[in-house]
Amino acid sequence: MKTILGISAFYHDSAATILIDGKIIAAAQEERFTRKKHDSSYPFNAIEFVLDFAKIKLKDIDQIIFFEKPFLKFERLLETYVAFAPRGFKSFCMAMPVWLKDKLFQKKMLFNELKRHDNNFNDIKKIYFSDHHLSHAASAFFPSPFEEAIVLTADGVGEWATTTVAIGKGNKLEIKKEIHFPHSLGLLYSAFTYYTGFKVNSGEYKLMGLAPYGNPIYEDKIKKLIDIKDDGTFRLDQKYFNYATGLTMTNKKFNNLFGQKPRNPKNEKITQFHMDIAASIQKVTEEIMIKLAKSIREEYGIKNLCLAGGVALNCSLNGRIKKEKIFKNIFIQPASGDAGISYGSCLVSTLKRKKLKTKRINNFFTGTRESERIIKKNLIKRKIKFKKLNNKLLHNEISKKLLEGKIIGVFRGPAEFGPRALGNRSIISKPYPERMKDHLNKNVKFREFFRPFAPMVLNEKKEEYFDLNQESPHMLIACKAKMKNRNKISAVVHVDNSCRVQTLTNKTNPFFYKLLNNFYQKSGVPVILNTSFNIKGQPIVNDSVDAIKCFKKYNIDVLILENFIIEK
Repeated sequence: MKTILGISAFYHDSAATILIDGKIIAAAQEERFTRKKHDSSYPFNAIEFVLDFAKIKLKDIDQIIFFEKPFLKFERLLETYVAFAPRGFKSFCMAMPVWLKDKLFQKKMLFNELKRHDNNFNDIKKIYFSDHHLSHAASAFFPSPFEEAIVLTADGVGEWATTTVAIGKGNKLEIKKEIHFPHSLGLLYSAFTYYTGFKVNSGEYKLMGLAPYGNPIYEDKIKKLIDIKDDGTFRLDQKYFNYATGLTMTNKKFNNLFGQKPRNPKNEKITQFHMDIAASIQKVTEEIMIKLAKSIREEYGIKNLCLAGGVALNCSLNGRIKKEKIFKNIFIQPASGDAGISYGSCLVSTLKRKKLKTKRINNFFTGTRESERIIKKNLIKRKIKFKKLNNKLLHNEISKKLLEGKIIGVFRGPAEFGPRALGNRSIISKPYPERMKDHLNKNVKFREFFRPFAPMVLNEKKEEYFDLNQESPHMLIACKAKMKNRNKISAVVHVDNSCRVQTLTNKTNPFFYKLLNNFYQKSGVPVILNTSFNIKGQPIVNDSVDAIKCFKKYNIDVLILENFIIEK
């Protein structure tokens, strides 16, 4: 039995994963335990969880893999400062002490942290470091249903690479091409995230949600920042950016080009200018990725595409790639950001053992779970009245409450790995009328007006309601709603008629598939509105205590905890 622990940490979205003989056993993000969104700290709690769930001591783990190579990252840092000198001296002075004290000697630091889990762990030679983008690629290819695929990864930056093309065949994976820092599609998108007043490494999805409200009138100006070749490769003009050596993403030259300073979210509202900026960068990003996809499809002649990296979480972009019909099949890793590299780094390690085959998986429900005994104990302790129903009665009751217009929080089974709630940690409602969307944003989630909600749909009914001809179990492909049924699902349709669809089958989520069938029989609509079980600024709920607190404090009408139902 080969056991591997993968760790992602110290940048954003820290996480831990355990693989046993190539099969993912457990994976979770640190933010779910600490309640700090996008927590970047050492994932102590996540590691404790995966070890406990796998019923294994740290000393018995065969390999521990960290998600990137610190020395290569330090090399990139030094070479960048030298290349841009004397610019960035202040940033250099701030970065060096941290690197020289901790980050450069990460193996020793990790060893000391790991000892906290198990005093009997004493073999530092078990700690290895994986290539960042190879780990991204592995996390997408090996869980995919494909025996052969092109793997396209794009994010901010790993060690040097920002965009890579790899070829996966059977149990082999090889990176063929790379684009290097400071030329980064992820950092370009993050620069505009910063410019429009959202937080870098967490607000990019807000920029994507804002884009449909604007017009891409700044497309030509954006193309002054970036030289895009016919094959999709690109170079960024560093005269407009400050991320390579500074403390901000953009500079005065960037501001002058677009005519405004970055928005201060504390005292400046979003205007049409910011909507148009969002629309423009979204269009340029899609254009680049479409060109890349077309060129690699032509070059390698492989019909399947896997996507990973933070850019792959842009479901509007993924929808464009799908709509262009460049590839026959597309698979997007649901934990495509840095959290998912804790999984990918484990897979990279398995590649070095030729006899060990990785296991294809079709869901990412790998996080925390609770027994009914613990949930019941928590409810009794808090003097909360509850009923326990069997699945059939529970489905009937939930459907009834949905039709009454109730907002329902659902906590069932293992938590999802990645940023999308896929039913097990979800808030759900009926998908109509349109004002349901505004009610949820304003009174339940307490978030921006422009944020969309996702439709859960029975897989066999998806083409009646959406322009989608493949399964989309992880809510990562945006498509258009069919106009003939749009009014029936108006709360899950974005301003541009797009929907971030999640398809359901009895295999991917049996409980929700049966619930959705029950709701369909009662309403005639095979769609339910789904959003993550959290409010603005908070991570998705992790355990029943989190769920109870959120239910009691905020405007959620009904709470489902496994087969227990609680009403206000």
